[in-house]
Amino acid sequence: MENVHIEDLNVLIKRRIEELEELRTKGVNPFEYNFDVSSDSIDIKNNFNEEERRHVAIAGRIMTMRRMGKASFAHIQDEFGRIQIYLKRDELGDSYDNFKLMDIGDIIGVNGFVFRTKTGEISVHCEKLTLLTKSVRPIPIPKEVTDEQGNKVVYDQFSDIELRYRQRYLDLIVNPDVKDVFRKRSRIISSIRSYLDKHGILEVETPILQPLYGGANARPFITHHNTLDVDFYLRIADELYLKRLIVGGYEGVYEISKDFRNEGMDKTHNPEFTMMEVYVAYKDYNWMMDFVEEMIREICMNVFGTTKFTFDDKEIDFAPKWQRISMIESIAAKTGLDVLCADDAVLFAKAREIGIEDIVHKSRGKVIDEMFEILVQNELQQPTFLIDYPIETSPLAKKHRSKPGIVERFEGFVAGREICNAFSELNDPFDQMNRFLEQVKAKEKGDDEAQQLDEDFIRALEYGMPPTAGLGIGIDRLVMLLTNQTSIKDVIFFPQMKREA
Repeated sequence: MENVHIEDLNVLIKRRIEELEELRTKGVNPFEYNFDVSSDSIDIKNNFNEEERRHVAIAGRIMTMRRMGKASFAHIQDEFGRIQIYLKRDELGDSYDNFKLMDIGDIIGVNGFVFRTKTGEISVHCEKLTLLTKSVRPIPIPKEVTDEQGNKVVYDQFSDIELRYRQRYLDLIVNPDVKDVFRKRSRIISSIRSYLDKHGILEVETPILQPLYGGANARPFITHHNTLDVDFYLRIADELYLKRLIVGGYEGVYEISKDFRNEGMDKTHNPEFTMMEVYVAYKDYNWMMDFVEEMIREICMNVFGTTKFTFDDKEIDFAPKWQRISMIESIAAKTGLDVLCADDAVLFAKAREIGIEDIVHKSRGKVIDEMFEILVQNELQQPTFLIDYPIETSPLAKKHRSKPGIVERFEGFVAGREICNAFSELNDPFDQMNRFLEQVKAKEKGDDEAQQLDEDFIRALEYGMPPTAGLGIGIDRLVMLLTNQTSIKDVIFFPQMKREA
């Protein structure tokens, strides 16, 4: 807790332990085994009837207390919200005395009937009180004060960002909006599954521990299997295994999975993240663009009931067709340079001019990609498909059928952020082998994100993979966008952190 000195905290904990022991001497178990719940806070409020004396059993954490001599009030919080309870000494007897040994943070069970107080608040009149869990450590409780202008001012918030991420359990207790974000995250993932299942695409599982890593340009995490005495990698993508299943005869497969990349951490990157990848036979990237548009619109309507969102003070609308622009043409519009045709000297000079450094260790494709990021990416606020990527940046994508030097690939951008990546998948084993060999050369030159040569994947392609469209969507980034969260740590329950001191 941010504003409590360690000495004060120790005193509070000591007092609670003493209360716990006193309750035990009274025959009260401070850590009960179960409680039969019949209602929740939302159900009680939404279904209140003045004409009916409804009996309920509800459990929750004490969040406020007003203890008086003969009667007391408290608010308890369950998964869905808070509700007031009313306790009378004459009715509860010893349980009322035990209530004096309870604290904010304790979890209790209440049996009673629903009524409306004189101030109009729907409440539960407690007829039986059960202590379920004694909270030994005090929780921070924000205090609300109304100023002279009628504005609510909140004090003592649990707002320290690092503490909130480290102690997510406490964050969820005292910041109800956080709980709502993760509830929406769950519904977004369920909606994706529903959409893909509806289209007859099969959900599958592929290995997390892989003898070779591939499917993306990233540094892997390495681990060791003692029995086999070999190193394995935590997967950086699902792509190569999912495409093996397309070779095997499935015509549509998808996986929602944890992937791992040993890279930097910032507002849009966490070393462990959630990805959805889908592969559909006999389709190409043009078909996949339409598929993505429809899927995102359906998710928006199913979960939020709208296609319009505010993200970081920007208005976003997923209803219209997404704009489609060429990476090459968008850079040319900013620089007057055709980056595909320009020789290295001209290209690298322009790159240095706009602030790209360490060019000697970068491929042409990497330089072009960074030019786009600097010059164009932030302007893509409304949903946009960026197409026409240099072949060097996309070793798993088919060459464009009519434009030399580029591949059939798109990335989806919204609010200046990439949320998905898709290809017409490369199914020519000879071309794929050459692309892998180029990646091997890049790795030998110091590119630690270049992909490995996967000979078994080449063997699979030699048996024949049908024309296929593939897509990857970053679930965390999509949830950020739809819930207006600007940091990836706000949509991951337990984000990676530096070791606690």
